[in-house]
Amino acid sequence: MKHKMTPRALAMTAMLGALASVLMFVQFPIPFLIPSFIEMDVSELPSLIASFALGPWYGVAVCLIKNLVHATVTTTGGVGEISNFLLGAAFVLPAGYFYCYKKNRIGALLGSIVGALVSAALSFPINLYLTYPIYTQFMPLEAILGMYRELIPSVDSLEMCLLVFNVPFNVLKGGLVTALTFLVYKPLSRFIKGK
Repeated sequence: MKHKMTPRALAMTAMLGALASVLMFVQFPIPFLIPSFIEMDVSELPSLIASFALGPWYGVAVCLIKNLVHATVTTTGGVGEISNFLLGAAFVLPAGYFYCYKKNRIGALLGSIVGALVSAALSFPINLYLTYPIYTQFMPLEAILGMYRELIPSVDSLEMCLLVFNVPFNVLKGGLVTALTFLVYKPLSRFIKGK
């Protein structure tokens, strides 16, 4: 399952990292499902493609590239990029490893499902212990909770907000990226691998 580091693989990683950086700027809200300050993007699409075509660690490298690019224009003091990198890596790493051992559509699908679930599960502690403690230095926790309560008034704690909104959001994001990957992977993989 070793993947050789070749000039082509490095060049493809850089190209996919650049594409992921652009896609990270294309964000859209999902009204009625999650507060408007959390937006959906599909910037893990190039990362998942890299993870399948080149190997899991190349997918993580694409996640790193896009977040380093975004750190130069961050509006979150870098914490959003750190969180995005950790959750992206938690998605593409298991997906890529699973696919390495079962190189077919079923392996890709099962790997993506496992990756999406790992990422969603890790979103709870990452948001609880990293992201929101930093955000609350700039905005009171009650104001943040208020944005969640606009959707479901009964949520009464950050933990509940994360379980009700953020964890399912990450599952949805993983599902969307997986579906898009299945649409574009076959023709792109030939190009990425130079076939």
